[in-house]
Amino acid sequence: MDASFWHRKWAANEIGFHESTVNPLLLKYIEALTLAQGSRIFLPLCGKSLDIHWLLSQGYRVAGAELSEIAIEQLFAELNLTPDISTVGELRHYSAKNLDIFVGDIFDLTGEALGQIDAIYDRAALVALPQETRLRYSAHLAAISDLAQQLLICFEYDQSLQDGPPFSISDEEVRQHYGKLYALTLLARIDVPGGLKGKCPAHENIWVLSKY
Repeated sequence: MDASFWHRKWAANEIGFHESTVNPLLLKYIEALTLAQGSRIFLPLCGKSLDIHWLLSQGYRVAGAELSEIAIEQLFAELNLTPDISTVGELRHYSAKNLDIFVGDIFDLTGEALGQIDAIYDRAALVALPQETRLRYSAHLAAISDLAQQLLICFEYDQSLQDGPPFSISDEEVRQHYGKLYALTLLARIDVPGGLKGKCPAHENIWVLSKY
């Protein structure tokens, strides 16, 4: 799976992964993060998530990284915002009040370009990446964020019954990626109603990752 896979999905509007409501797990568990008013939250591989709309409405500042420029053009249009667009290294930077989105390969995003953030909300990034990419991703995310606290949501299911994405991420794998860097707390394990894509039993694991 490479960048062209996601570009094709957005170009063809095959975006079943895009949720039509704010994620209820964000609403329920954001308080597990230590956030002051106006905190800056980073959403990796954010798409045009409605979670961004909600976070902005709550007075948070939002940063994101997304491969598809189509997704980000739609995001700003749906927010009724006209972005300032600039080039930052290999990335395109879309910005408006309290919002910064970096378009391109997340591995081209540096900590300097991203700037200071107070937390990471990873609902759809780690689970979207194939196994061979996830270790590199988790290390990169920790590095560019200066080990910012995280709210991490993962699917877990029998991977032999269903192809990803989203991929299955076990508790053991979360510890492999983040256990040496963060204190890990599993907040909840919730069954997915009807199973994953209606094909196999699955649950979502909600983690909070806190800097030692």
